[in-house]
Formats: sequence, C-alpha cells, structure tokens
Amino acid sequence: MLAGQPGYAFAQDRSASPELEALIPDEAIDNAQEWAADGVPPEEPTPIDGPNPFPADAPALEPESPLDDLPGLTIDWPDPLELAPVEQVEDDGTATFADDNPLQSGPLLIDPVVIDLTDQLALAFPSEPDAFPQMDDFVDQFTSLSTIEAYGDSETNVGQLGARAREDEELLVRLLRAYGYYDGEIVREVGPNLIDGSDERPQVRFNVLPGERYTFGTIDLGDLDQAPNYQELRGAFELEPGDYVDSYDIVRERGDLDTALGNTGYPFAEIDAPELLIDHAGIEGDLTMPVRPNGRYVFGKVISEEPDFLSGRHLGSIARFEPGDIYNRDDEQDLRRAIIATGLVSSTTITPVEAQAPADGEPGVVDMKVGLTKAKLRTIAGAIGYGTEEGIRVEASWEHRNLFPPEGALKLRGVAGTQEQLAGITFRKSNFGGRDRILTIDAFASSLDNTAFAADTASLIATYEKLSTLLFQKPFSWSMGLELVASDERLAYDIDNSSLDDATPPPRQTYFVAALPLYGQIDTTDDLLNPTEGFRVSLRTSPEVSRTEGMQSFYLRNQADASYYKQIGENGPILAGRVAVGSITGAALDDVAPSRRFFAGGGGSVRGFGYRAIGPRNDDNDPIGGRSLVELSAEVRIPTPLFDGAVQVVPFVDAGSVGVEQYPDFEDIRVGAGVGVRYLSGFGPLRLDVAFPINPRSTDSFVAVYVSLGQAF
Repeated sequence: MLAGQPGYAFAQDRSASPELEALIPDEAIDNAQEWAADGVPPEEPTPIDGPNPFPADAPALEPESPLDDLPGLTIDWPDPLELAPVEQVEDDGTATFADDNPLQSGPLLIDPVVIDLTDQLALAFPSEPDAFPQMDDFVDQFTSLSTIEAYGDSETNVGQLGARAREDEELLVRLLRAYGYYDGEIVREVGPNLIDGSDERPQVRFNVLPGERYTFGTIDLGDLDQAPNYQELRGAFELEPGDYVDSYDIVRERGDLDTALGNTGYPFAEIDAPELLIDHAGIEGDLTMPVRPNGRYVFGKVISEEPDFLSGRHLGSIARFEPGDIYNRDDEQDLRRAIIATGLVSSTTITPVEAQAPADGEPGVVDMKVGLTKAKLRTIAGAIGYGTEEGIRVEASWEHRNLFPPEGALKLRGVAGTQEQLAGITFRKSNFGGRDRILTIDAFASSLDNTAFAADTASLIATYEKLSTLLFQKPFSWSMGLELVASDERLAYDIDNSSLDDATPPPRQTYFVAALPLYGQIDTTDDLLNPTEGFRVSLRTSPEVSRTEGMQSFYLRNQADASYYKQIGENGPILAGRVAVGSITGAALDDVAPSRRFFAGGGGSVRGFGYRAIGPRNDDNDPIGGRSLVELSAEVRIPTPLFDGAVQVVPFVDAGSVGVEQYPDFEDIRVGAGVGVRYLSGFGPLRLDVAFPINPRSTDSFVAVYVSLGQAF
C-alpha cells in the first residue's frame, strides 16, 4: 500500500494512529528542537578508559530465555550458537592498502611515522612531534596486549589476520582514551605485504589519529578537605584542573594519595573508584573520586592474640613506633616483617582497632591487634661431608626456637669427624633489649687435629650483637662479647728451634685465654649477599690475656677489612675489590695459642691455595700461623644472557701473606688466579670457583675448586 492511499497516514498527521503518535507525538511537530533536546537522556559518568586500570570481578551471565514470561508462547529458546572457525579465505589480491591514507592528508599529517612491530604488524602515527608525545609508551602498551603480536609472524590468511585486527583495533581505541584522546580515530588496513618479492604473508597496519587531548575540568575528592592536614594530602594527589587526562596518572596518583593517608594517621581511610564525566563539546573530563578519611589516629598498644607465646609487650618492643606516635602504615608493615623474621610464626595479621575515637580536634587512639599462626618450633638437622683436606665430618643438632618465651632458643649440637669432635649447647635470645639485638651464650668442648695445630678446648662465649640479616640490612652493625677458653694445644713451631730436629711431635701446652672481642662495620652496599654498589669497612679488635706454663701475656688482636663494589653501566660488569690487614701486638708468637693466630688460604681468603696453607711452616712443612696478615682480592663479575641474565662469569686474582712479626713484612706473598661462575638464585648467588696458584710451593696442589653460597667477598 502506498503512502497517501486510503488506510495509510503519515507520521506527521495529527490524526495518525496511536502507534505512530507514540513514536512522534504532536509536540514534536510544534517544536521539533525542544522535543529532541528533552528526549536525549543525560550522559552518565563513565569509568576510566584504558586496558583494565581498575579490574573488578563480575560473574558471567548465564543464557536464559527472554520469552519465558510470555504466556501461551510455545517456541523453544534456541541453544547458544557455537562460532565456527574463521574461514580460510584465499588471498585474491584485492585486499590492498587504501590509497587515501588519512595520515597523508591535510597540511600537518604528511609522511607518517611507521613502526613495524613484526613483519605482519605496523602502526602509523602523525609525523608532527607534538601530535602524540606518548607514542613510545603507547606502542609498548599495545605490544604487550596485542592479539596479532601474541601470534607472531605466523598468519598466512587474510581472513584470519583481519579477525585479529578487529580485536586490536578495539584495543587501540581503549588505549587512546586511556591517554585522554577521546575523539581519536583508528584506520585499519589489511592486505598483502610484498618485501623484495619474497614474503607474501599478509600485513595489517593501523593508522593512529589521536586528535585533540582532553584536559581535566573539575576534580572532586569527596571529604578529603575535612582532614586536618588537607593541604599535605591534596599535594600528594598531583592532578589539577587543566592537566591532561591520563588514566595511568589517575591510578598512580590514587595510589600516592592512599599511601599519604596511611602514613599520616588515617588507618580507616576509604577511596572509591574514580569516574570521568566526558564533555566532548568542552574537550574535558570531570573527575570524581570520593575520599573518606574517617578520622585521624595515633598508635596505642600492641595486643597479641597469643600472649604466652609472643606477648604484646615484647611485640611492642620490636616495633619502630611508640604509643602516641601518629599512625603510620609503613610502621605497621615493618612490624609485620619483624614478626615474620623471628622464624616463630608462619603468618601474621595486624588489624588496627579503635581504642578511642577522635574528639575536639584531637586524634583518636588505635591499637594494633596481632594475630599469629605458630610455625614448627623444633628442628632436627644433620649433615655428612667429606673433603680431601678435612676427611669425614658428621654433624647433628636439635633446636627449640622458643623454649624460653619470648624468642628464647636452645640448641644442642655435636660433630664427629676425622679431624674434629665437638659437643655444645647454645642459648640464644633474639630481640633482647631492642629490635634486632641478639644475646648468645655458647658452651662447648672440642677436639681439633689438623695440619696447623691440635687442640682440646673447652670454651664459654657470650655475645651481644646487632648484625645485618637478609630481611634487614643495616648501615652499621656491631657486636661485643666475652670469651673464656681453656685449650690444651700441640705447638707446631718453637721460636727457640729446639724441637725442629726432634722426630717426636712437639709437646702439648695448655693455654687459658680471656678475651673481650669487639666488632663494628659500616655498610653502604645495595645487597647483603650480592652487592653491586657501595663499600664495607669493618674492624675487629680483641684485647686478650693468655696464661701458659706460669707465664702471663697481654696482647691485642686486630683485623681491618674493606671492600668496594662498582657497576659499570646500567647492566654492565661489576668491579669488586677487597683488602684485609691483621696484627697481633704485645706478645711473642709462642705466647699466642696456635688456634688464635692468623692463617690464610682458601675460598674466602686466597683462592688457589688450601685452607690455612699460606704462611710460615715448620720443618715438617706444617703451617704454624703468624702475628700479621695481608689479603688482597680483585674480581670482575660479568653478566651473561644465560638463564635470563642469572649467570655471571667472574675472573679473579687473589694475594696473601702471613708473617711471624707483629706487622706485615710482605716477604712471602702467594698469588692465585682463576675464573668462577655465579648463578644468581632467589636466595643468593651460588658460587663455583676454579683457581690456580701462580707461585706455589712444591707441596701446593695444581688446582683448587670452591663451591659455596654467596660471593667470595
């Protein structure tokens, strides 16, 4: 039926049917513009654009029939469609690049910048530098998320490539909006890629036209202005009206604001997800991100849920905050790490609990409630080893790490071997008198017989120290102690030379030694086990009184160590050097027990020589130790691409000297050199060194191999 014939009316007729009247009412005829304006719903705030800047879990929608509620309808709802694979369409040569490339039109878009990501994927941008300054970051983001990039240069079908190109086109639009380009345009081109007539795989190119970048209009941060330190908090959120819209900046600044709230007294602060209301006419976006500070607080007590295991008082003593300090989330997390570092718990939770609400402009009080999950506290350990120089060695131990709460450990240990036998008991009190301070009392009896000396010893050693750990590397470490030693030792050298021609072993001699060892270290390095920058300087000094055969001697045992590390370039080789100097002053060599003299040689000293093999020797060619020590080491830790850069090759050279005089005389310096391999594991570098003595004695081995955890120095 044609319009105008009987039974048909135009929609504009005032006598139209009710159905048409509902579509275009009479007021639309009287004032069309006003009716159209009223009919446009208000634009709602939209979430931040971009590749999932604020992920949220949402349940999948189940397919269900929308026809279930219609009575009398008997049509069954069809099953969900299964999409067939993309049809393998042969290239007929018609899918070529468009001649009217938008980037090559207009006075400012000439000679576009084309970035070939793969042989099949390229991005083209305006050549003007100011047209899209985020181009590099944009390309990196796209490369990490691209569907075509994920498949590599493997597609040979135009149809397949086109399907993936449509997904990437949507991704590029979202990325443009993430950087504030809400009117940008992506032109997709798919066609053959002929390079020198040899590569006929299809190619896709996206022409990216960013358009004008939007700026922030108003920024609404909710109740943030009610915080007493509003200016400080607002300064942490470094976005202002007129700044360019950037979803990544919003995410970063939201995190900075959250950190500022948590570290300036707001344990219960809340920040809602940000929303942008885009005004296309004004080329700007209004940002709304409601913030609720929920009151400012100071620290109160630390409350333990296991007071008989680790009391609240003890946990409070290892916290880096005092009651009355402004609440700081970093201090809360630091306490959590310190509790884990005790080794007594497998997990812990810290929950701020309001003890007193803020009132009259004064902050409230928040207690720290600590939940603990106990770890296994008893450990039985054993080890069996063999070395060509040390022989067989079997070691076993039992330990309870909290037998005397809080943090009072008891350990029993024993050693049975070819050269060494030992039985000992150790009491250790961690976090004693302050954070990371350890009191250790060790009592043991041992028998040691090696090429340097033989000694049957009973010792009582007490140490109070604050040292670096894997979790808390300290710029300054120290220790002080008391040693009481009774040792019956066989001398390997007699100053009067009266026994050197005697075929019988030298006589044994009993020493009673009391010492007050002191230690301090300055550490500026960036890593405890694998430093790449900085230096370490340490000094050990031990005033000692020794009594043997009615003679009493007082001497001072000193040793200074210094090491330096420097990386060349961002990922270049690491230069490392070490020097150590030792001296025993105030007593003759015979008055110093052999077990307390200096020795050199081995994996942590001069590589290429045996353990304690460097220094003066007797007529039986046994090392006797000395009163002075010098050690020098240098190595280059060269990174390799093996195992994603986890392997280093390390050439090195070491030198050392031990003398009988109290100061180094450098009369007999031994040098070793070699090459090693380091594997940088998650718990520290694994070390394998192969070293050769440069100037060996006739009794020194041709080669020495060392395996250990950690760098040589």
